[in-house]
Amino acid sequence: MIPMALSLPRTRATHMQGQALTMDETAFRHLYQRTARPLRAYLIRSCGDLALADDLLQETYLRMLRSSFEGENDDHRKYYLYRIATNLLRDHFRRRRLESDVVPERDESPGHDEAVHLRSDVGGAMAELALHDRQMLWLAYVEGASHQEIARALGLRAASIRSMLFRARQRLAKQLQARGLRPEVEVS
Repeated sequence: MIPMALSLPRTRATHMQGQALTMDETAFRHLYQRTARPLRAYLIRSCGDLALADDLLQETYLRMLRSSFEGENDDHRKYYLYRIATNLLRDHFRRRRLESDVVPERDESPGHDEAVHLRSDVGGAMAELALHDRQMLWLAYVEGASHQEIARALGLRAASIRSMLFRARQRLAKQLQARGLRPEVEVS
């Protein structure tokens, strides 16, 4: 379902706060139905906050509509949405970092270690990675994006994606090993 703030009139050239929208409601519905769920999952996994992810999702579609971006095809529009979402995430974390220079201390309360142990899964390990590592791994292995698509979505050079993904996978493997998860060894 399309959020009310994003529903469009049925005209081809609508205006929103002085900027032209070139996508009609049918085209927007198709794009939204195709991309909203995976984009929301990407945002949730990147920021770890459901409410923030929903706010950023809505802002992502709004910015795309305001930009009058047409794109060459659905995939081009999809990765344009990921690029907007990535920039919104970066802006959010940059603002949050500027607002608070204090780093929270590790929780040493009784039972904390057991709770951490219970969360020893890939999601927990991913949450401990840097934002750009989570974004690259998500786009590559969940969305199945090519190196060029990842570069376009994250604003990076395509030539550097391969090595950056390699290092992100290594950091994820270290996180998983720290949680006691290791690759299965084949017994012959």
